[in-house]
Amino acid sequence: MTIRPNVDMMEATRLTRMGRLKDAMIVLRGGLPTVDTSAAARNDNDNIRREQKAPPSSLLDMVPPSMATGSSWAAPPFGDDSSAAQRGATRRPPPSRFLDRLHKFSIPGGLDGLTDRAARPAPAPPPEGAVFEDRHYTNEAGSRTYKLYVPSRYQGEPLPLVVMLHGCTQSPDDFAAGTRMNEVAEQRLFLVAYPAQPQSANASKCWNWFNGSDQRRDHGEPSLIAGITNRIMRDFPIETGRVYVGGLSAGGAAAAIMGTTYPDLFAAIGVHSGLACGAARDVPSAFAAMRRGGAPAAGSAHLGGGCFVPTIVFHGDGDRTVNPVNGDQVIAQTKAATHLETTVSHGQAPGGIRYTRTIQTDDTGRSMLEQWVLHGVGHAWSGGGEAGSYTEPRGPDASREMVRFFLQHRTQRRGWKAMP
Repeated sequence: MTIRPNVDMMEATRLTRMGRLKDAMIVLRGGLPTVDTSAAARNDNDNIRREQKAPPSSLLDMVPPSMATGSSWAAPPFGDDSSAAQRGATRRPPPSRFLDRLHKFSIPGGLDGLTDRAARPAPAPPPEGAVFEDRHYTNEAGSRTYKLYVPSRYQGEPLPLVVMLHGCTQSPDDFAAGTRMNEVAEQRLFLVAYPAQPQSANASKCWNWFNGSDQRRDHGEPSLIAGITNRIMRDFPIETGRVYVGGLSAGGAAAAIMGTTYPDLFAAIGVHSGLACGAARDVPSAFAAMRRGGAPAAGSAHLGGGCFVPTIVFHGDGDRTVNPVNGDQVIAQTKAATHLETTVSHGQAPGGIRYTRTIQTDDTGRSMLEQWVLHGVGHAWSGGGEAGSYTEPRGPDASREMVRFFLQHRTQRRGWKAMP
């Protein structure tokens, strides 16, 4: 849902604060509310007095672009308002002119908060013999481009496949540079796919994790991501049962959806700073989920899943864009009634970031669930490279840890029959 340049943000904010969310949404879409707004404007003083006397609204207000939020309108911060809560995140650039920001404003962009546009070093070219190429996929749900990384040592043998889903405003190239997953692929020998979310699908290039229609098997964006995965499995000799998906923020939420809707396709998932499948069903519930956690679906049979998919989660406890409780909810949704043994350990990365790691193992001692709580880290990929956006280089290397976790697991089936 893109906000038009001439949208009356002051009126939308006023209506939201009054609890008139339906009218506020109409204004955000560029329309007129169901009441006479000019008459309402004449009574602004009365409205302000009533708002001051009324109890706090349960509706979430939006925070305008600022030094703290970057170029997107975002959910209001929760918890301690000190800058220390975000000291782990990459420093954002100063905002440009407010009106220029409004022209780029969209609600989905604000739902993620990823809008880092600082100048960054150019990503290193792939090593000689490696391929990082653009590809295209189309099915009944639409079309998406994606980039595929084939490591230089590839000789045509079956390899694992890792699908990486970027966050808002990011691109496959940016996400590859930030996560450095291609470097890990060179060392561990696997393929990496980076589906791209276009601005035509979301003005801030966010995966639409909060739309009910994009949380179902064989529908919307899940069908496109699964279709890209299946196309690669058709074009390359992918090792049977060794296909994985991970993502950051909106991409992390999308990865959780893929694990729920396609447990026969993905052997394990990685969710970094994301949310559980079904945590939101629309824009208002998405703001609520980001602020204080959502209400993820208790069961996934109606979504096409219902099977246990091993999951690794990373989340900074200083994240003021997506509440860290969402990481707990991803683990809880995945575990369900499964009995696992739990071990908790503490450590510190070479860069100085401390973490708490919780491992839940099955009867054979294999790690089925892992949760990394990154102390003092904000909304950023842990251990990432400075050439990409939204990274915390001082943290433990999330990419390497995800791959280590992924390669322990495989599905029993090769894949899923894609739509043509």
